[in-house]
Amino acid sequence: MSPLLKRLLLVIPTLLLVSMVIFSLLAILPGDPVSAILGQEATPEAALALRAQLGLDDPIYVQYARWLGGVLHGDLGRSFIDRTPVIDALMQRLPVTIELALGSFAVAILIAVPAGIMAAAKPRGFANYFSTLVALFGMSVPHFWLGMMFIILFAVKLGWLPASGYVPLSEDWRANLAAMCMPVLATGLRESAILMRMVRSSLLEVLNEDYIRTAFSKGLKDWQVVIGHALRNALIPVVTASGLMVSSLLGGLVITESIFGIPGMGKMIVDAIFQRDYIMVQGGVLAAALMVVIVNLVVDVLYTVIDPRIAR
Repeated sequence: MSPLLKRLLLVIPTLLLVSMVIFSLLAILPGDPVSAILGQEATPEAALALRAQLGLDDPIYVQYARWLGGVLHGDLGRSFIDRTPVIDALMQRLPVTIELALGSFAVAILIAVPAGIMAAAKPRGFANYFSTLVALFGMSVPHFWLGMMFIILFAVKLGWLPASGYVPLSEDWRANLAAMCMPVLATGLRESAILMRMVRSSLLEVLNEDYIRTAFSKGLKDWQVVIGHALRNALIPVVTASGLMVSSLLGGLVITESIFGIPGMGKMIVDAIFQRDYIMVQGGVLAAALMVVIVNLVVDVLYTVIDPRIAR
């Protein structure tokens, strides 16, 4: 059985385990969604009636079985607060988060790969020292601080870009790019610093191999050896780091979304936690877990493309 097929078979038990953990943790968290909906002044009779209506007076295993049965039929439930279907809220918020995450990752790749190659090709040159300095700066500066500086400079001082808000790509692509430019750059610049160090260290390790010295001894130019021989073999750890980066971006952009007023999934989950809207939290976290599993599957496929021996 191929490693990829094994991964596919592990998807269902992984998501099942994640759903059980999510449901169990939310059940023991302090706070009552009924109090969040009705307020502290609600009568005990009204609270009992609402708990029965929402099914919160059933045992936890009954609530989980009912929720899981709905999930298997494509129904993630309805929000406790406004009774909006969770699946509809996810369909509105998920594309926003995916756009922000992929845009940030694209910025990181476009900066990190060329900078890492130049730093590794000339380890004692100016490019290496400069890129290392920039990488240390990028890893040291929080992206939310960088985002606020972008707002002050490009939105307040220069007036080039909107300070916050979001316009769907399907409505107006120019307005969409203007709204996403600063959050994508603020997040992507930091991620590029981390990825650049990974590209540099991986490529330096490969460049010390015997077959690379043989390629240099044949009279090949530096860029031919680095790009044609070394880079592909250095990509395995880079692909691993990239997969982890995309996974963390898909689930961890809530600060960026809050700073720039972007209605993404991370902000939706945090707002739902504060409102004790646990059914919305469960659906959002399950969707995030599914995206992480998909990213890991894509990474496994890329492994076999880079090194076909892995698929054997």
